[in-house]
Amino acid sequence: MQPMNDKQNGCIGCEGLPPTSYVQQDMEPDKKFTLTLTEGDVYLGKGVLYSGFTIDDKIPGPTLIVRQNEIVEIEVVNTGKIPHGMSIHAAYTQTSKYVGQIGAGETKSVKFKATYPGVYMYHCAPGGHAIPMHTLFGQYGMLVVLPDDGYELEKRGEKPDVELYLIQHEMYKTGKDAITGDPLYVLFNGQLFRYVEDPIKVRPGDKVRIYFLNVGPNIISTLHIVGVVWDNVYWQGHPDNVFVGGQTVLAGPSDSWVIDFRIPEDEGNYLLVTHAFGSATRGAIGVFSASYDHEEVDNVILADGPTYTEEELTEFRELAERIISPYEPTDIDEPYIITPEQQKATVEIIGNSFYPKVLKVPVGTEVEWINEDIFTYAEGEFAGIHDVAVTSGPEMFASPLLGHGEKFSYTFTEVGEYEYICVPHPYMKGKVIVYDPAENSSSQQSGFNIWYALPLAVVGMIVLPIIIRKFRN
Repeated sequence: MQPMNDKQNGCIGCEGLPPTSYVQQDMEPDKKFTLTLTEGDVYLGKGVLYSGFTIDDKIPGPTLIVRQNEIVEIEVVNTGKIPHGMSIHAAYTQTSKYVGQIGAGETKSVKFKATYPGVYMYHCAPGGHAIPMHTLFGQYGMLVVLPDDGYELEKRGEKPDVELYLIQHEMYKTGKDAITGDPLYVLFNGQLFRYVEDPIKVRPGDKVRIYFLNVGPNIISTLHIVGVVWDNVYWQGHPDNVFVGGQTVLAGPSDSWVIDFRIPEDEGNYLLVTHAFGSATRGAIGVFSASYDHEEVDNVILADGPTYTEEELTEFRELAERIISPYEPTDIDEPYIITPEQQKATVEIIGNSFYPKVLKVPVGTEVEWINEDIFTYAEGEFAGIHDVAVTSGPEMFASPLLGHGEKFSYTFTEVGEYEYICVPHPYMKGKVIVYDPAENSSSQQSGFNIWYALPLAVVGMIVLPIIIRKFRN
């Protein structure tokens, strides 16, 4: 059955609107892109390694640029161990039936016509509960549809000297933080303070265009440049949605702008920042370095995250100040310690992770897991249905599948370390360390106790000056 639109069967009320993006899937594309989805590590700078989900081994993924009315093909390759998928915001047509659920080792593709110009987000979308989780874990990027007639600058016969494709995005150290919107880091283009460490080179008088996308996935951005007032800004990047002047652009998750301005005649640094300063201090600050002496300027800067060789990543792992992951324990996840008096501990299953990821309990403690994920439709990777299955430890056990609010308890009777996973989401990992309180108590008693020494230290501080004065006299 053929679709109806104003170019075919006279869609009622569609006069003057462009057609949708629907095309026959056997059409020859004008542009083709291949995206590879997997799980892996990226380096965020400042000694921080992140273990999450990637596109083309980076976060954000590649910047895709097409022209209005081009037919676009996006091929998606899943080299990971779990299902992935793709949502393409620039496509005004069905895409999930073509690239929505891509199993491990599979390749699928979709074609569409880029009928509406703008700055768009694309992201992983396997379906159901996995759509927000894979996006929160790092699988996203920017797709720009350039308008046929350009923006006001092009209509005046000019063009930008510098084009910056800029994504603001967030990184989380736990799945719970991801769900509650409490990021550990907020970045521009995949690296902490990327354009502070490597400022964007411009000359006074340069015409600059920013294609800005706030991926989020949770935090609002108010992008601002110190010392600049916008000339023109275009909401969602559409040339008809034009505003004149302004100090910031307000962007919620997946919101976007095209921003045109000039570098003032005065040389110096012009600070790029989200004016939501809490986010700025977490990594979302950059610098435009304006100088007449720059032999070259940065004409085009894409929104791609940095890429590294496997040798470089190995070195980063060895030298990392910290490693973070939202869904498995790392060196930043200190054990949450339960004392003998408490007798019971609770682990939340939330945001496709266990919280806390590492639990330390005395032998005989009852540990209760409760599923706080809510989207329990579908199954496997596509649902927020979880379980607990020990993969190593003195005792082996497994829970039934748990829907929202359902609980499972186990009392630990053997000392040791227990590592466990969620079988439907095997990247979800947790650990329980079971200790003997009697052994801990005896080891503490046999060692040096600071509380015994503290009174002696206080006495010494009082008596020693008196003795010194006596001998001086």
